[in-house]
Amino acid sequence: MFAPRLRKHTRFVFWTTYGLLVLAAIAAGGLVGLLFGYAVDLPRVSELQLNRPALVSYVYSSDGRIIGQFAQEKRILVTYEQIPERMKQAVLAAEDANFFEHPGIDVLAIARTAFWDLIHWERKGGSTLTMQLSKLRFTSAEKTLERKIKDALYAIDIEKNYSKEQIFTFYANQIPMGHGRYGLAAGADFYFHKTLAELSTAECATLAEVIQVPVRLSPITHPKRALARRNWVLGRMHELGFIDQSEYQTALTEPMDVKGRDDDQSPAPYFVEWVRQYLETQYPTRDIWQGGLRIYTTLDYDMQMAADRAIKQGLRDFDRKKRGWAGPVDNILKRGLDPEKYRHPDWARLFYEGQMIHGLILDSNPDSATVRFGSYTAAVTPEDIAWTKHKKVNEVLSPGDIDVFTLEKVDRESKTIHAELDQIPEVQGAALILDNRSGAVRAMVGGFDFNLSKFNRATQALRQPGSVFKPFTYVAAMEAGFSPEDPVLDSPVEFTDALGRPYAPTNWDDEFKGLITIRQALAESRNVPTVRLANTLGPQKIADVAKRFGLKQDFPPYLSIALGSVEVTLSEMVSAFSAFPNHGVRAQPYYVDRVEDHNGSILEEHRAQVFDAVVSPDVADKMLYLLREVVRSGSGRLLLDLGRPIGGKTGTTNESTDTWFVGFTPRLAAGVWVGYDEKKSLGEKVYGNTLALPIWKDMMKEALKEVPPSDFESTWQPTGVSMASEEQREELLEPRPGTTETPPAEQPAKKEPPRKVFTVEDIKPPPPSQ
Repeated sequence: MFAPRLRKHTRFVFWTTYGLLVLAAIAAGGLVGLLFGYAVDLPRVSELQLNRPALVSYVYSSDGRIIGQFAQEKRILVTYEQIPERMKQAVLAAEDANFFEHPGIDVLAIARTAFWDLIHWERKGGSTLTMQLSKLRFTSAEKTLERKIKDALYAIDIEKNYSKEQIFTFYANQIPMGHGRYGLAAGADFYFHKTLAELSTAECATLAEVIQVPVRLSPITHPKRALARRNWVLGRMHELGFIDQSEYQTALTEPMDVKGRDDDQSPAPYFVEWVRQYLETQYPTRDIWQGGLRIYTTLDYDMQMAADRAIKQGLRDFDRKKRGWAGPVDNILKRGLDPEKYRHPDWARLFYEGQMIHGLILDSNPDSATVRFGSYTAAVTPEDIAWTKHKKVNEVLSPGDIDVFTLEKVDRESKTIHAELDQIPEVQGAALILDNRSGAVRAMVGGFDFNLSKFNRATQALRQPGSVFKPFTYVAAMEAGFSPEDPVLDSPVEFTDALGRPYAPTNWDDEFKGLITIRQALAESRNVPTVRLANTLGPQKIADVAKRFGLKQDFPPYLSIALGSVEVTLSEMVSAFSAFPNHGVRAQPYYVDRVEDHNGSILEEHRAQVFDAVVSPDVADKMLYLLREVVRSGSGRLLLDLGRPIGGKTGTTNESTDTWFVGFTPRLAAGVWVGYDEKKSLGEKVYGNTLALPIWKDMMKEALKEVPPSDFESTWQPTGVSMASEEQREELLEPRPGTTETPPAEQPAKKEPPRKVFTVEDIKPPPPSQ
């Protein structure tokens, strides 16, 4: 009775078992085939060490500080030995505690993760460091079963080909750290401005916590979330025995003081761009942006900061004085926009002290206004708008206004900002500092803000120099044999050009001083005596001198050339002036000292230049004397406060469209230009000595702090002996008629009251030198 049933049951069990075995075999075969298919399709991991990742090319100042970088991926490569033990332990605690034990995949960790996924119905990471490396270099971030299988296969293969130390190093240099940084070293540099070796235990844990999801765990953008994760990592380090109880407690209480770094906030953006343009002519683009070049420049970091501060503050002060408060940039309520949904492009940047950022006014009253900067807010008080001369905040700031503010303090934890109302000046400026002896560019500012305008006004802008061009006329005079103490007549005079048109130069103060010395004429920037000199010498000689001093434009041989009716760049003028304290040798600017590849091999190195003299030492010394008189007794007297030996020349063009001061100390030549980008008057009574000169003074006061005092080597003193011919000297007093001259439109004539006309008989002995 039971036998048939037993046989039937036995057959059922047999066939069921057989069927399951067949299915298992099919599944196993399919899995093996799938794995084999993936394995066949995998690139060789032996190429891992051959494919060097993209590296940052850094630009350094002369003292080794980073002033710029060129990169597609910002990364700093390190060796295994350069990674501190605490940093290694923090990464292992956060990401893969069994890294040094497993063969590339951690079966127990995967099982735990799978169980968690089933219970909580979510996907949670279970990848080892080796699998993460596979994802970074060979697969993708896509969350699929196929990618996981490939990562596991890659991990096993990687472990066969490389040591654990090599794998960890690959990982440490590849892992994304947020904000465009890759690798632990780049993360340390970005978040803490430190090398890996300088990090504390808490800072190591902070870097390790970022790895999981940089976009959500950045201590810059999510400080509270990052702090909680950091403390969890410290707990894991303690649990795993990496740190003891005392170190754990100390690290827990350490403030998370992150700094960040805004790549747009280079202290010398115009200079760095100048360097990049040069590199593009010498190296492949890939080498510049991915090759990890090290570019060592001539820039002096402290002088650069001094120049940048002086230009920015000078332009701000002038703009506020001239325009006052110009009003809001925009009002979104008037345009029907929703303040809750509004996002200004500035808000995508990282915020730092000193930045100018657009803010949205949410509300205002007489005592304060609430301003939003993305997820940050600021309370603006009457003190923060004091420069507008308004006492009530709501007289200046209204709801919906978009205004510019300078960030004074940024509190990332509370998401609050202390901000002062500001505005972007309409006027522009430029500055350049040059080493007289070597030609090394020590500082360069090409405009108020590189983010607003990339145009470099120090090297690219061709502007009329006005009286700052006059020294070339006086160089021609000294070469012709004139002495600084020779007399010249400062009285009304009229010249006639080849077409019979009159040209009557005037002085900036519309006054005439009669018989004066050449020294006084240049010191006080008198136009009429300068044109008399040009007429005696011939304008072509002045054009030739300017060319010899490195000015590149073609200058028409008109008399008005003596007053700067030509176009030059600031860098040309500063280089030209370097010849006066340098015994006639002009320093030609250079800015790259050395370029190395990522291994430290030198690709190019600057060699000391041998400069040609553009004028004789005797003439250069006479000009040094004359240009020092500009500061001692002339238009540059403001610089006496610096207590340094200084020479130089102010410059102002017709209608005050351009203002200049170019000057020098025994060691440095420097220049400042201020004007609008378009040809537009800066206003009445705005001159080189009232606008450009004070900025130059502020710049050099800071720039010279670390420069030891010294005096000019020239000891030339006036002798009263003139080598000019008697005919030339007489012509300074009574110029010959019919001189070729510029059209009146360039140098408009002015009616002058009748004045005494001096003759040769009126010549008095020159006054003693001052």
